[in-house]
Formats: sequence, structure tokens, C-alpha cells
Amino acid sequence: HISNAIQAHGMMLTFLETDLIISQVSQNSQAFLGQQPTQLLGKPLSILMQPEQLTAIRDCLNGEFENVNPLNFILSVSGKPQAFAGIVHRTDGVVVLELERIIAQPVVSFFDFYKFVKSPIDRIQSTQNLTELSQQAVSEIRSLTGFDRVMLYRFDPDGSGHVIAENKSEDSESFLGLHYPATDIPKQAKELYRLNLLRIIPDARYEPVLLEPDLNPMTGKPLDLSLSVLRSVSPIHNEYLANMGVQASMSISILRDRQLWGLIACHHPSPRQISYEIRTICEFLGQVISLELGSKTDAEDWEYKLNLQTVHAKFVNTMTNCKTLSDGLIQHPQDAIDLLGAEGFIFVEGSQITSFGCTPPEAEIAGLVTWIDLQIGEDVIYSTTTLVTDYPIFLPYKDVASGLLALRISRSQQTYLLWFKPEVIQTVDWGGKQQQPTELDLDDRPRITPRKSFELWKETVQLKSLPWKAYEIDVALELRSRIIGIVLQKADELALLNAELERSNIELDSFAYVASHDLKEPLRGIHNYSTFLIEDYGDRLGTDGTHKLNTLIRLTQRMEDLINSLLNYSRCGRAELLFQPVDLSELIQGVINIIKISRPEPIDFRIPRPLPIFECDRTYIIELFTNLISNAIVYNDREQKIVEIGYILPEEIDQKFSQILSLDSGKIVFFVKDNGIGIRDKHLETIFKIFKRLHPANKYGGGTGAGLTIAKKIIERHGGMITVTSTFGEGSTFYFTLGQSS
Repeated sequence: HISNAIQAHGMMLTFLETDLIISQVSQNSQAFLGQQPTQLLGKPLSILMQPEQLTAIRDCLNGEFENVNPLNFILSVSGKPQAFAGIVHRTDGVVVLELERIIAQPVVSFFDFYKFVKSPIDRIQSTQNLTELSQQAVSEIRSLTGFDRVMLYRFDPDGSGHVIAENKSEDSESFLGLHYPATDIPKQAKELYRLNLLRIIPDARYEPVLLEPDLNPMTGKPLDLSLSVLRSVSPIHNEYLANMGVQASMSISILRDRQLWGLIACHHPSPRQISYEIRTICEFLGQVISLELGSKTDAEDWEYKLNLQTVHAKFVNTMTNCKTLSDGLIQHPQDAIDLLGAEGFIFVEGSQITSFGCTPPEAEIAGLVTWIDLQIGEDVIYSTTTLVTDYPIFLPYKDVASGLLALRISRSQQTYLLWFKPEVIQTVDWGGKQQQPTELDLDDRPRITPRKSFELWKETVQLKSLPWKAYEIDVALELRSRIIGIVLQKADELALLNAELERSNIELDSFAYVASHDLKEPLRGIHNYSTFLIEDYGDRLGTDGTHKLNTLIRLTQRMEDLINSLLNYSRCGRAELLFQPVDLSELIQGVINIIKISRPEPIDFRIPRPLPIFECDRTYIIELFTNLISNAIVYNDREQKIVEIGYILPEEIDQKFSQILSLDSGKIVFFVKDNGIGIRDKHLETIFKIFKRLHPANKYGGGTGAGLTIAKKIIERHGGMITVTSTFGEGSTFYFTLGQSS
């Protein structure tokens, strides 16, 4: 786009819009206008044109270029009138005027334009599929232009492309079905094709015509010729055409969603000029073809797309009715596989890996996810058909994982959906054997060169899967959006439920506190009056009456104990905790000393190693360990009672404990173990319920049955969880977590 030169079939000049003073002229102005560049530079356009022609240029600049170009001029050249087609556009602070002689073809009026395009458009729109559309398109363009060969070239996702339709003379070589590498049309050239919907080279053997001066006076840089009709092409491209035996060419860009989808390439073995009007018709047809392309490509594999949408709807509906994403996937795993036409599917959520269908070993997936994270970056999707080449560690799994589509659901939670496709060995017909794009010049310096061979060359492609189609990627992205929506909906529902639960708990705690406090007063009255009756009227009541009053006193005392337990439980849920570093070894020793005073019986307390320092509420943790250790002693009928207090570090949790302790992984797990009477399996779920006792009140020291409930509440207030394992007749072990160690 900064070649600073134009093709020789036209001339160019630039001027300032404010005063129409000429600032640059192509060096072939003598051949076109009969004046040298030095005679034109710094002069107004009025030395070339009549006032009405200058007015036409100003009107063009005030309007839409596409609606007024080309401008038709009659200029005096060496005293003789000469017809020109002029094309105007702005760039780099100047106005560019490109002039081409009008050749012996009639000027196309609006009615001629309608006649030219009506029938081709009707035939193009009547096609049923992409193949028919492509073939009709090249036929119409060849009929309009008379080029020897017209092809429709479609770009592949990797930048390469292949010829999908062709119309040619009998003597011309056929390129139909041949593939061409991405290097044949570099990225920069593709961008120019996207900006300029039509490009023509009437004679590829032209000598480039330089601009004078060589730099744009407004910028001090080469003039940007991106939008120029006459812009000189790369000499490498001209050499490429010469190697193909092509002397004239024209290309029409085919866009989809504003991106370059393909090109209609026109070739001729000898020079061929096409009028601007016919080129405009071809460009218009190219835009019609681009519009038709959308509907035709959408219609491709419509049955497969419809099936994908059906599977997608079923899949999303299943997930909506499940508590978790994992539950939804497990219910219908084949739907997850079929969703993208894959043969294997893996769900990754943190360290949890669940695979379905034909997939690599689960042990290899953690490393793959780390690699995928690097490939995706800030994006949410990554796809490749050459996974085993991009990630060589997976070479042994090419039969199941040559293709990968990865969908990131959550980066923080490391949640991914992975689909896999197997290797499919293919044979690709190339237009010429692939070669290095450089060779050495006469001075042994590297020089970029175009291909020289266009003969059929077959290549066997391995370690590659079938491609991921655009609508499969769209389905994956839509699925992610739906999953995020479902997750947010469930989060809202959970937030509302938690808010309601918190409100209910506060009301319950408040009720328990008030009710318990108010119940104590009448209980004391019953207790006191019963005592007074025994003291004052015991001889009158007799033995039976006294016994009944003593029973009433015991019941009121038990009722008061229950109320005190309820108050304590309520206080655990309401009181603000005072977190501070606490030496648990010292705390446990204090608890044991107090218990020894109240229970002088011989007890073997075992502490295998010093306990860590923890951030916690000292008062409540004392109550926690007091309850657990007291229970370990009370519910023990052995002569040698053993109570072990210890902890397990996260890295020490082996497979033996992983299932028991999986609810709160990554934290230190404390335990209180005894050799007491144990708990039957059927009671393990109920022992933490308040006032739940497994034995009569007069057995194992009485008690209210609130100790474990209060212990559980204290642990939960500290951000932990508690569980128990037990063997009836042999003993129990209570495992629990708290916050994090300080």
C-alpha cells in the first residue's frame, strides 16, 4: 500500500481539497495529458479542466464516492479531446484523482446497468446450495468480462485456500479442487483485498510508474495507496502470475461478516482491459454473491445443525434441572459428546476429572489444562485440529485426541469442558509442490520468491483431525453462556435461600433465648414451692407424697438443665466470636486438668505431638474440646479408658482418610479418639441433633444430649466441619476442622 507507484494503464495526481493545487503527479503524465509532471506540480487543476468539471469533482468530494465514481471527463490533450474516467478518494490529507482512458466500449447508463445485472442476479439467487452458487458466480463473471479462466477461491481457517468452482476455456489448465498454501496470499494482501472489493491488472508485464515527488508533501511519507484503483502490485505477485502463464488478472473480494471469505479470480493469457463500468457491475455482483453466500453456507449440513440444536436444548434442559453441572453431565454423557460431533468428552472441575467416550487417560488431563490455560489467555475457547503436533506429549493418543476444543467455564474454579476428535488421515491435492519462499539472488542474498510449479501434487496429511466447524464453535459458546446463566440463576436462588435461612436462624435463636429465659422463672417457683412443701408439710404428706414431690424437684432440675443447654446453644449462634492466636497444646492441657479434678478415675490421655497455634475464640474452643473429651470418658465402660487427641496435616491425608475428610480438604484435621462403647451405624446421622440421647437419662452419667450439637455449632462458627467414625463396642473418633493455622 506504500509502493509509491501505479500501473501503467492510468495516471494519478493528488491535490489539496482547499485550493485544488496539484501536489503529486505520476511520471507518465506526458503520455496521458501531454504535460510533464514539472508543468503540473504546484498548479491548480483549472489548467487541465473546465469549471463544470471542477464543480463535478467538488460535488463528488461532498457526496459518497461510491455513488458518483467514475467521473467522466473530456480533457484537451495536445489540442485534441480525450475521454477519461476519473476515480476520486481522500487519503493522507490530500485528494487522489486516478484517470483511465475510456476504451472503445459504450458507457453504461443506469438502464444498461440494470439490464446487465438483472439476469445474473436472478440466476445467482435461484441456486440451491453453495456449490451451485459458486459455479453460477464464476460463469456470470466470465460471461461479463471475457476472461479466459474464472475461479472461486475459498479461504480455509488456517489461511490456505482451495478452488471450489471454475469456468474456463477448453485450452486452459484446470485448477479446480487444488489447494494453495497461506503464503500464496499473505496476511497484508488479504487485508487489501478486504478494503478493495475489486482489483485489476490489465497487463502484468507493465513497468511501474513512480510518483513525483516520491513523498507526500503533506506527511513527508509515501502516499497511502490502499484504496487506489491503479496501485502498483508487488513484483512478487507479478512473477507469480508469470509463472502461471497469466498476463492479465482481476479479483473480486467475497466477504462474510466483513471478513474475507474468498476471491473470484479472473485470469487471461494476454493483456486485457475492462472498463470501469463493467468492473463496477462485477463488484456489485460480488456483493450480491457475498449476501447469498451467508444463506447458502448456513444451509449446508442443515440437518446436522438442526440435530446439534436439538441435542443442545436437551442438554441445557437437563442441566437446568440438576443441582450441579457435574450432575447434569453424568445423566446424559452421550449428549455432551454429540453436542460438537466429537468422540470423547472430559469435564474438569478443579482436581475432579470425569471422562466420557474415547479420551486420553485422566492422569494426563491436569497437564493438558495447564497448557490450554496458556493458549486461551484471556479468551474462553480454544480449538485445534493438530493437538498432537502443538502438544507433543499427546502423540501416543493421536487416535483419540488429534483434535481438541476446550471451553473455559470458570478460570478461578478451573472448570473446563474438553471435546476430542481422533486423527483422520487425508490426501490433499496441492497446486504445485510446497517450496521454500526464499532463494538466493546473484549476490547470494536471500530473496522472497513465488512458487514456480502449479502442477498437481498430492500430500498425505497425518496427525490431524477433521476441522471444528464454525457453527460447532458457536454452539460451544452458546452452551457456555447458558451454563453461566444457569449458575447465576442457581446462585441467586441460593442467596435468597441463605438469606431466608439466616433470618429464620436469627428468629429461632432469639425465640430460644427469650423462651428459655422466661421459662426459668416459673421453674424456680415450682422447685422452691416443692421444697417448701416437703419441709413444712412432709409429715402430713407421708412417704408417698414426699416421694412425688422429690420427683417433681428432680424433673424441674432436669428441665432447668435442658433450658440452660438451649440457652448455651442459642448463645453459640448469636455471640460475636473473639478471634486470637491460641496455643492449642496449652489449651488442651488446661481442659484435661479440669476434667481430672471432676473425674479422679484413671484415664490415659494421649497426645502424639504438640498441637499447632490457631486463630480462634479461646472460650468456645475450650467448651468444644471439653464436650468431646468428656463424652469420650462418659461413654466408656472399660477399666482402662484411653482418649487420644491429635491432628492430621493436609499432606498426610492418604487414601485411607480421603473419603472421610473430603468435605473440607486442604485444612488441618483435628480428632478426638476413644476406646469406648462406640455408636451403631444407624445412629451416626442423628447424634448431632439437639437433645438426642441414645441411652436413658439415668445411664452413662445423665446429660441433656446437647453437648455434640453445641460442639458442631462452635465448629461451624469457626468455618469448619465435623464428622464421626465409629465401631460399635470398640470406640469412636470425631474428626473436625477449624479455620487456618496462624
